[in-house]
Amino acid sequence: MQQYIKKQFDELIGHITDLGNLSGEINRIADICVNAIRDGKKIIFCGNGGSAAQSQHLAAELVGRYKLERPAINAISLTVDTSNLTAIGNDYGYDAVFSRQLEGVGQAGDILFGLSTSGNSKNIIQAFETARAKKITTIALVGKKGGTMKELADFALPVPAETSAHIQELHIATGHIVCDLIEKKLYPLS
Repeated sequence: MQQYIKKQFDELIGHITDLGNLSGEINRIADICVNAIRDGKKIIFCGNGGSAAQSQHLAAELVGRYKLERPAINAISLTVDTSNLTAIGNDYGYDAVFSRQLEGVGQAGDILFGLSTSGNSKNIIQAFETARAKKITTIALVGKKGGTMKELADFALPVPAETSAHIQELHIATGHIVCDLIEKKLYPLS
């Protein structure tokens, strides 16, 4: 068992090293967010399962704080309102749970992050289509293969892993770095 555990960590370390090769893309994502925030726009997140939890986590890092004491950043996760999720799911189907909310809260110039290990989550794909119609910039955090979301997104970051667990671990690491960069770029003297 100890060898198995070590192998898991070695694989993850290898993936994180590979993720470091995407630093230019990660910096670009942070710049896209900073420009939107400076324009008074909001950062919106969505995902399913573990990616839903990460969606909430990253929104909280921006609204609360990541490292710096600073003003709150306008960010929300579309995964937190059980009344909306269940009403929309019941009335329109689960594929509409994010797009319907986005119709109400999304505005041109906002940023929508979709987190998906496969890149093929139908409800996020539908949200990306709604975002395009509303002139909301879409950013896909997906696994190595990218899926349909990679093709639909304005900006896609397929992380260099193929198992769901490692993809999610790389997504949260990427999200934390993006939050860190947003703070440093918006509040350089803090």
